[in-house]
Amino acid sequence: MRKNARTCADCGCRLSQYNQEDHCATCSRDRRLEVGRGPSIPDQVWLDVDIQSAIAHWDFGLASRLIRERAGLRQDDMAFMTGLSQSFLSMLEAGSRRLTNLEKAARFLQGLRTPDALLAPPFRADAALPAVTRAPDSMSRPDDNGSAKGDARDLNDLAAQAAVQSLRYADEIMKTNVSDIELEALESTLTRIAGEYVHAPLHRIFADLVMTRDHLFTLLNGRQPQGQSRELLLLAGTSCLLLAHASQNLGDEDAAIAQLQAAWTFAEQADHNDLRAWVKGTAALIAEWSARRQTALDYTRQASQLAPSGETRIRIAAIEARAAARIGDRTTALAALDDLQRAREQRGAADALTRFGGLLTFPEAKQQYYMGGTFALLGEHHRAEQHAAAAIELYENGPQEHRSYGDEALARLDVVTARIAAGELEGAGEQLAPILELPADRRIRQLGDAMQGVTRLLEEPRLARSQLARELADATRGYQAIDPPTKALTP
Repeated sequence: MRKNARTCADCGCRLSQYNQEDHCATCSRDRRLEVGRGPSIPDQVWLDVDIQSAIAHWDFGLASRLIRERAGLRQDDMAFMTGLSQSFLSMLEAGSRRLTNLEKAARFLQGLRTPDALLAPPFRADAALPAVTRAPDSMSRPDDNGSAKGDARDLNDLAAQAAVQSLRYADEIMKTNVSDIELEALESTLTRIAGEYVHAPLHRIFADLVMTRDHLFTLLNGRQPQGQSRELLLLAGTSCLLLAHASQNLGDEDAAIAQLQAAWTFAEQADHNDLRAWVKGTAALIAEWSARRQTALDYTRQASQLAPSGETRIRIAAIEARAAARIGDRTTALAALDDLQRAREQRGAADALTRFGGLLTFPEAKQQYYMGGTFALLGEHHRAEQHAAAAIELYENGPQEHRSYGDEALARLDVVTARIAAGELEGAGEQLAPILELPADRRIRQLGDAMQGVTRLLEEPRLARSQLARELADATRGYQAIDPPTKALTP
């Protein structure tokens, strides 16, 4: 004990530095009760249905506030009656603290002289409070005559307490750190980002996407009911899926794959097939643009087993067709295009991912672009140009917010390739012009790779004597795609 510490004049316990009296709170209370000077609660207060409901639902903070207001008491009056400190009582009424210990709860209710009719069995004056942690061998055993040492009330009270504890735990697991309104706001944010992704430069949305993902992670670290947890897992997985696409567009395959691994984990935890299908499809897309092109087909086959009907299945078939064409597998590519057409005819409902819109949809313009790309890789340049031209027209005439600058530019390169193959260099130059004028922060890495292919075509020996071919080759040579270190997060 520290030097000059003060103690209670009656019981000898150490006094708080904030207690300026000579007695502790318990002894002061007992002294006031002895002389009848303590506050009291009028009988009519207990007839209030809100107070009865608060007690029945074990909401002691609300009960304390309502009783105090109806009886015209102060918090220190309530503290005096219950034996609780005024500061704890203030936090209890504010909801920042809870009264969960059965013994303390009983003292709280008894201190207020709560009528027995309003109390659960463990709190009634004629019921002894059973021990929560009674060991198995402390249960009443039959004596030599076969009768129990305890009576039936012991088990009744224990059953009542067990029931109360079960209800309390059920109430605990229903607590949540996220409201339905906040969930809707987070879904709306991801919808906006997915929509902006197709037409806005990456640096405008990347930081926003990371911040939204981090907020979702924080919420998942808290507590919420299972249904809300599943929705948070879906939203977190979707944010990682979008980050995988962004990382791929920046040319960072390792980061893209890591984001997909995280998205798959969230899909597994949420047991969400729609998210699984999109993750596998995106894995195929990333593999298609890498050196692991055969792996892309494996991913599309896994995705097709998970994908629902509608745009998701169309997307999987389109990726498979282009991936097969990229490795020269014409049979598989054409079969996948047939699957794409059948999926287009089914017109399934939107799934959990396509409802976000934007990048997470597969509209007609994108379908035409993928079909054109497949035929371009198969060397069928006339059919490639037909589909690519259809995609460009749909993008140009559609809503500005649906216009994907990356897909449109790549579709134009398919037209350029077709016209170079046909010897129509002037037409190729017309389609190259808008791509060469595209701002640097919109030149996704795939566009830079595809432009290198155009340069190689223009440098073929058959075009060596063409001045226009040399000029176009000079214009495309060294085409700079987005530079992540300087462009990704620049405001």
